[in-house]
Amino acid sequence: MTSLWFESALLEQGWTERVRLTVEAGRISRIEAGVGAQASDERHAVGLPGLSNLHSHAFQRAMAGLAEAAGPAADNFWTWREAMYRFADTIGPEALEAITAFAFMEMLESGFTRVGEFHYVHHDPEGRPYANLAELAERVAAASHATGIALTLLPVMYAHSNFGGLPPTHGQRRFINSVDAFERIVVASRRVCAQLDDAVVGVAPHSLRAVTPEELSAVIALSPEGPVHIHAAEQMKEVDDCVDWSRQRPLEWLLDHAPVDERWCLVHATHMTDDETRRLAGCGAVAGLCPVTESNLGDGVFPTAVYLAAGGRFGVGTDSNILISPCEELRALEYIQRLTRRARNVLASSEARSTGRRLYDAARAGGAQALGVRAQSLAIGAAADIVSLDLNHPSLAARSGDDLLDSWIFATRGTAVDCVWRFGRKVVSGGTHAARERITARYREVLERVLK
Repeated sequence: MTSLWFESALLEQGWTERVRLTVEAGRISRIEAGVGAQASDERHAVGLPGLSNLHSHAFQRAMAGLAEAAGPAADNFWTWREAMYRFADTIGPEALEAITAFAFMEMLESGFTRVGEFHYVHHDPEGRPYANLAELAERVAAASHATGIALTLLPVMYAHSNFGGLPPTHGQRRFINSVDAFERIVVASRRVCAQLDDAVVGVAPHSLRAVTPEELSAVIALSPEGPVHIHAAEQMKEVDDCVDWSRQRPLEWLLDHAPVDERWCLVHATHMTDDETRRLAGCGAVAGLCPVTESNLGDGVFPTAVYLAAGGRFGVGTDSNILISPCEELRALEYIQRLTRRARNVLASSEARSTGRRLYDAARAGGAQALGVRAQSLAIGAAADIVSLDLNHPSLAARSGDDLLDSWIFATRGTAVDCVWRFGRKVVSGGTHAARERITARYREVLERVLK
């Protein structure tokens, strides 16, 4: 049993002063408000519930910054994808585990306490299945165990290069599975994740271009109660190709032909009509927004203001992991709307006048929903996934309540995180992960080999 005392904490009912949390078996068992600290309590200034990172390709962390030089022709998402395919070919099991652990460590240090790993590299560099079909899924789980981050593992079904069941390209050979082989990966992933605290396994049909309608139905059936994630309408070429194939746009096709509901996360959903935006908002699914990656890749602008006004739910993800920070994602989400609308505090509301508070609360609820867990909160029975902020940070000086969230998200580099507890275990102290030195050394060693 552990007791934590906070000068101020964001509870379900709002900001509360002098809060004492008792943690037992990884969960919050008691909450006392308006009380003094006891001698055995660990004392901190500000306590927040952790956030979910709902969309990550962890291995791409190691190529961050390596696709920022112009090519011989105009660069876009598709030229970046070819560079990513070439990089993926260099990653073996040991390297994938080391890179994933490094990315997961950075997530915890920045305030993410759960990650949805959209895991699609399944086979060896020649495209041959490993003797253990779930070898690389097990490496992701090992990185979760080593860092302590909560894992929602989303094995990805990838079978085709484009709409209509076109054959995969050479660069996609490490991703490709039949439905039967994919089912074995899902079963093995569940077995592995059963050994982790509070882990979840869902499924992720990569996109409508990567699976046929029949394959999509078969994959969904493998997760009758768990999360279902899919890339949708990230690029205009994808939209145009989908129209050529089906005479419908990707969101339109999914909402008409798939059982999209609260279990689903439509990642990106960037290019939607007004009708699609309203329909997505009304079906209860979560839009998985990754504004830092979407900006880096030149994807386009999600209609966030319209979507939220229609009651839509969203969470944020770090996707390509070019920069890992919930503050950066939430700040980019708002700033993109400001630039396109030439206005300020676009995503605030009459009920939540603080932009930071509205973004934090919405991303917290939507992220948890998308990753198949109860809303992350400081509440009795909830997993003790807690983030404390350091009031010694100059940008947080003399702040309280929602001003803390606004200042953390918009006025710091995200370095104001002090400590992080995951399932009651303290994994970050003084802004540094307990295993940072070891994890970073292994990461450097692997990159010396991979990038030589």
